[in-house]
Amino acid sequence: MRRKFFLLLLSVSLLLAITACKNQTQPEEERQETAEVVQLTVWGAEEDEALLQQIFDSFQRHYAGQAEFRITYQAQSESSCKDVLLGDLENGADVFAFADDQAAALAAAGALDPIENEAEIRAASLPAAADAASVDGVMYAYPLTADNGYFLYYNKAYFSEEEIQSLNRMTDAAARAGREVTMDWSSAWYVYSFFGNTGLEIGLNEDGITNYCTWNSADGPIRGVDVAQAMLDIASSPGFSSRTDLDFLAGVQDGSVVAGVSGVWNAMAIEQAWGENFGAAKLPLFTCAGQEVQMASFSGCKLVGVNAYSQHPQWAARLAEWITNEENQVLRFTMRGQGPANLNAANSPETQASPAIAALLAQSEFSHLQRVGGKFWDPVTVFAASMAQGNPSRESLQAQLDRMTEGVTAR
Repeated sequence: MRRKFFLLLLSVSLLLAITACKNQTQPEEERQETAEVVQLTVWGAEEDEALLQQIFDSFQRHYAGQAEFRITYQAQSESSCKDVLLGDLENGADVFAFADDQAAALAAAGALDPIENEAEIRAASLPAAADAASVDGVMYAYPLTADNGYFLYYNKAYFSEEEIQSLNRMTDAAARAGREVTMDWSSAWYVYSFFGNTGLEIGLNEDGITNYCTWNSADGPIRGVDVAQAMLDIASSPGFSSRTDLDFLAGVQDGSVVAGVSGVWNAMAIEQAWGENFGAAKLPLFTCAGQEVQMASFSGCKLVGVNAYSQHPQWAARLAEWITNEENQVLRFTMRGQGPANLNAANSPETQASPAIAALLAQSEFSHLQRVGGKFWDPVTVFAASMAQGNPSRESLQAQLDRMTEGVTAR
């Protein structure tokens, strides 16, 4: 009996050994034939390439052995992602970054499906970022950043803490020093600051395309003409100039500009120019109709979406969630200086130590998600250009406000 058992055991051992040898001599390509090949195309900002490659590497290490991943990065601006994607949805990227004001259109076009683990992602995100990723209360994307807004940069050598509370006082102080405070009035995005907290309204109609606007209102505690006059008063100061973002930064670097309104993307360059005098704060108040009104701001987020037509929707969703997880949002802040949408990442010591991010968070109390249709931009830009130039036509302010509002609300 023992001999039979021994022979049986020997036979089994020899069989296992032969099988193992066969597997060891089997070509690598043949052994991997059974592994799922997952090809994913990712669209992201051109400046994010090095960051995303690191994230792809960690993703593949984390899921090693579960599939053979072939991840392709392609540069694509978040601001134009919607138009490019909807131009050829079925052949578009599997995973893509985009600006939050495109979420409704992408969802309506069937490019995005609701995310499966909404409760988990919502709980991990800043509330405003979760709302930005939602349409009618349903999340369609993963929050990536919560820093698409603006605030005040100032050189501490020229202003006291009291002076930075008032834009009018700041322009006076800059004028005395032969310097300038700047803001881009050629961009309706920034011009919203003067109307946003006055009770005058702008927003999308139920069709999600056209706008309603009361910026020309002749009634109420603050009228449209009051805001227009406040802008003229600011523009008349020798301590103020309307400059584009690039011109603002050039002024910072040549010393002619000592304060201005911009976003986190300029933080490193401004800090390098001003050194220990680098300061950042929420937007100041401005004088309007005899009142001190807190300047408002548009806010926005970057999101990561998963193409509803992806050939590998589950893996695409896992990659989108990996790109936006806490660890990688901290990495994004470290490498790119972008403010996290993840709660823990936003509250990390690294993020909290940034004056620019702290200023953005302080301004968030007075910010509103950008929800306007395409007809908003040009009419507001034309109106603001007139104010920046001191109303050279001498046309009545009410007439200019009426024309602007007519353009904004055009169907």
